[in-house]
Amino acid sequence: MLYRRILLKLSGEALAGGRGLGIDEATLTAFALVVKAAAADGTQVGIVIGGGNYFRGVSASSVIDRVSADHMGMLATVMNALAFKGALMSQGVQCRVMSAIPMTGVAEPLVTQKAVRYLEDGAVVIFAGGTGNPFFTTDTNAALRALEIGAEVLIKATKVNGIYDRDPVRHVDAEFFPELDFDTMLELNLGVMDATAVSLCRANNLEVRVINVFERDGLARLLKGEAVGSIVRARRIANG
Repeated sequence: MLYRRILLKLSGEALAGGRGLGIDEATLTAFALVVKAAAADGTQVGIVIGGGNYFRGVSASSVIDRVSADHMGMLATVMNALAFKGALMSQGVQCRVMSAIPMTGVAEPLVTQKAVRYLEDGAVVIFAGGTGNPFFTTDTNAALRALEIGAEVLIKATKVNGIYDRDPVRHVDAEFFPELDFDTMLELNLGVMDATAVSLCRANNLEVRVINVFERDGLARLLKGEAVGSIVRARRIANG
């Protein structure tokens, strides 16, 4: 396999399928099968799931303050993590949910060394509860967890097959980027990941791959070395 250990970032909206809110069980099962296949091939899989299918803190009304709204969004990620765990366990895949927000009886406290041990033992680990702090996105949480567990790549699964200069769903002439560097990604403000997450990946030379979450064999093909989606790396400096 191309990578020994990965961090897969899924959006909460993806779990809703075409419903917009909540969880679509067929979609949930399909994603679980994709992760099961990766784990069966020997890849150690960590996962971060957003909570946008339930609540998006950043878009909360003026009635709810930002800190409370962000905490609500973090709790939404715990619900998605538990749902994904159930889907994986029903497929015979061992899975652990670890939360940055302590909630005994629902999820394990986030302890990096324990998470790595679970991964090495063949379990999928889902990191829930965001960073545990407001004002940070699940993209930033994904970058943090990837670095903490020593993942070789952060794979962000989106609704399109990579990075474009504009939304390809709305603009048929959008330009596709098969490869680019972190500096260019920040300069162009492409919106694929927030600037904090991109800066973390750049500072620690963590490779990022962006693929289509709905392309069922996309992750499997990527892990086998095929050119799938877009890749973001540190800027290469020419010799001489």
